[in-house]
Amino acid sequence: MTETITSPDNEKLKLVRKLADPRGRGKHGLFATEGEDLLEAGVAAGREPEFVLAAAGVEAGGARVIAVDPQLLDGISALGSGTRVIAVWSLPAEVAVDPGNGCVYLDGVADPGNVGTIVRSAAALTGAQVVLGPDCADPYSPKALRASMGAVLARPPARAAIEATPAPRLALQTRGAAGLDAEIARLAPATLVLGAERVGVGESALAVCDGTATIPLQPGAESLNVAATAAIALQRISSAAAPGPGATSASAGGS
Repeated sequence: MTETITSPDNEKLKLVRKLADPRGRGKHGLFATEGEDLLEAGVAAGREPEFVLAAAGVEAGGARVIAVDPQLLDGISALGSGTRVIAVWSLPAEVAVDPGNGCVYLDGVADPGNVGTIVRSAAALTGAQVVLGPDCADPYSPKALRASMGAVLARPPARAAIEATPAPRLALQTRGAAGLDAEIARLAPATLVLGAERVGVGESALAVCDGTATIPLQPGAESLNVAATAAIALQRISSAAAPGPGATSASAGGS
């Protein structure tokens, strides 16, 4: 560390404060992560931060590590819990839809925690890319980044219309549709479609889906959180795609 920040009026501290807001991220083409774990995840994904702010005495990797008075660092934390490391990164260029491992399409999922958690589950369970439709939360907001535990850095979501995702598409509904396992077996879906918890998948997105499914709930249960729904469905898709006992690698490939 060759530089130490001791003034709250430092330009880098002011910049990090601006990056907590989506307009600031868009204006500067940057976003910030908090904590050593997200810094390590970004570096492991092949990304290089623009600079790293670290509490004095904390060792952290990165292109430029700048020491900051710990109280000043806590003062710019967007998460409100204090932090030891803040890294600033360039926003990626427009991300194309990559259907290699399938997609998870989100229709109007506005809670950043849910978006980040779904990105994390998709990366962990199937390797699918998350595709964000209209009115979805910003995956580079502090809450979404923390919920993704670095998955947003390793597998950046795309923003696109549902028609850009691969078919067949399976939409999850709260109730009234076919059973999830039966629809997965019937369709072998390439895209899982999820909507906001209160309104579900919108009519325009449903119109281009090849099937709908419901996860059975206990009597009296209202619904599942959309991130929990995504995790259950992705695990079922992953299990359905896995070779059964005694299957050869050739049979696992399917037709």
